[in-house]
Amino acid sequence: MSENIEHDERTEVSAPEADAAKLGTSRRTIALTLLVLVIVLGVLFGWRALRSGSAQGWQQQDTMVAAMVVEPQDVPVNLEAVGSLSAVREVLLAPEVSGRVSSIRFKAGDYVRSGALLVQLYDGPEQADRKAAKARADFALLQLERSKELAPTGAEPRQLLEERQAQYDQAVAEIAQLDARIRQKQVRAPFSGQIGIREVDPGQYMNAGDPVASLTAMSQLFVDFSLPQQDLGQIKTGQTVRLETDSYPGQTFTGKLTSIEPRIDEGTRNVRLQATLANPAQTLRPGMFVTAYVDLPVQQGAFVLPLTAVQTSAQGESVIVVRGDKASQGGQAEIVPVRTGRRMGDNVVVLSGIKAGDVVVTEGQLRVQPGAPVKVSKLAGAGAK
Repeated sequence: MSENIEHDERTEVSAPEADAAKLGTSRRTIALTLLVLVIVLGVLFGWRALRSGSAQGWQQQDTMVAAMVVEPQDVPVNLEAVGSLSAVREVLLAPEVSGRVSSIRFKAGDYVRSGALLVQLYDGPEQADRKAAKARADFALLQLERSKELAPTGAEPRQLLEERQAQYDQAVAEIAQLDARIRQKQVRAPFSGQIGIREVDPGQYMNAGDPVASLTAMSQLFVDFSLPQQDLGQIKTGQTVRLETDSYPGQTFTGKLTSIEPRIDEGTRNVRLQATLANPAQTLRPGMFVTAYVDLPVQQGAFVLPLTAVQTSAQGESVIVVRGDKASQGGQAEIVPVRTGRRMGDNVVVLSGIKAGDVVVTEGQLRVQPGAPVKVSKLAGAGAK
């Protein structure tokens, strides 16, 4: 009994001590947590302070660029269009009547003179008829000559002279008719030129209109092209037209504007033009694709920049101009909006936004920010040395 009482007393005494131990452990945990937070915050503040100090000590470096000094210049003006060449004289040779080919007197690619016989169809019956007609005409002529001698003397009536004159005229007309039929059996060159690939063989029976070969005079060619109707006021006959073709890179051919179609095409609103150019060396061929340039008066005082100097964005076109007392050597970059016109190869005409003497960045502008310092490493134009 006494042992149980003692055990209960010890249990009652140990419970407060356990609570005190738990409280002490919780306080140590909280203190440790606060210490860790203080250390972390100190490290963060120190890192930010170190970064701010480094940023304040860094200075932006000058960006190296290439530039040019803007200067006015006279530039050629022309209207550009895509065109094609055609022969001034070209025909597809064909017989007028049917017949069998008895002879071919040309080779593909030959140069033939006007009137040259190229193909002969069989004309035996017509030749025989002509000989008979010629004999009748000769006999009619003898009788007519005799009547001309006898009629004035009264030995023959005047009426007989008139009949024999009519008979002779009829015989001559019959010969002319047969000569025309014989000529229809021949295919001759209507003009001088180069003949194309032969499309007929000896002995072949041909119908009227069957193709024999093409004949082309290539000493002179037409250039057919079109321009928008807004350019109509700038063109007139006699203007120079320059031609370029990828068949002969680097070569330029020159002609004259000879025809302007009076009617504007309702579908495209373009005006059709035709120029004529000499082709003595027969370098150009009908059907060739060409680029035509109609030369206009020279544009004076234009500002021309390389295409690389112009930047395009949603806000429009712009260039970077170097500002400063010694802009040709370097300065501050300024973005300037511009309005461009026509292109000339790798260059473009600037209509507004810049003035003479401006230093415009032509290379390296993608690395330049507005207001950033730049240094000109390469300069072109009037300020270059």
